[in-house]
Amino acid sequence: MSTKKLAKELGLLRQRSQTSAGTKKSAVSNQMFSHLIVIDFESTCWREKTNYSQEIIEFPAVLLNTSTGEIESEFHTYVQPQEHPILSKFCTELTGITQRQVEAGIPLQICLSQFSRWLQHLQREMGLVFPSSQHRSSEPSPSQKQCTFLTWSDWDLGVCLQYECKRKQLHKPDVLNSWIDLRSTYRLFYDRKPKGLNGALQDLGIQFSGREHSGLDDSRNTAKLASRMMRDGCVMKITRSLERVSGRSATHSIS
Repeated sequence: MSTKKLAKELGLLRQRSQTSAGTKKSAVSNQMFSHLIVIDFESTCWREKTNYSQEIIEFPAVLLNTSTGEIESEFHTYVQPQEHPILSKFCTELTGITQRQVEAGIPLQICLSQFSRWLQHLQREMGLVFPSSQHRSSEPSPSQKQCTFLTWSDWDLGVCLQYECKRKQLHKPDVLNSWIDLRSTYRLFYDRKPKGLNGALQDLGIQFSGREHSGLDDSRNTAKLASRMMRDGCVMKITRSLERVSGRSATHSIS
């Protein structure tokens, strides 16, 4: 299937003409998700190519209200790498994360447990639900506040977390098996290839706030970009799922 055909089916292809205020308001109000949880991990890395597996060292998540564009809650912690516990100089210079910060952090297993409790809190306090197969899900009822995850690319949830959990035999919350890849969504919606997150922001006249390659700052800026895209008329839809879907969709409870 061609890229443009796929984009048309997803409802992402957009003409480069100016979008009216009415269209923008309609697109924002017609989002299938009332909230998006934006994630951008930082991991161990090295200047030279190695066979080392990357481990998460910063685990941030920000809750974006798709109607208002406001960040309503945040989760953030530094994570102790276990396989290669000493950060490379390159990693520290790139991310700004110090050896002291990761040593004061927590193992990934505990991080995932704390993250699950944060999600449970959002479910209790805000009534958020996480559909298990959004590709086939019906329109949410007025009483539901559907939520899913959003990342700049498939790397965070499809590669980094997925393979680290497999290597370490850690339980990963099932809700993290589906997400929106904003980079591919951006490319299809605006019909142009972005030059990184900062480049995508600059193309839309948005200034990056904070430090690049800080996981929390990257997450906040990705949320800012997603909000702008929705105002421009982009309807956010799931682009990737690790689940093999069969039958009717269901909603996940965080355990």
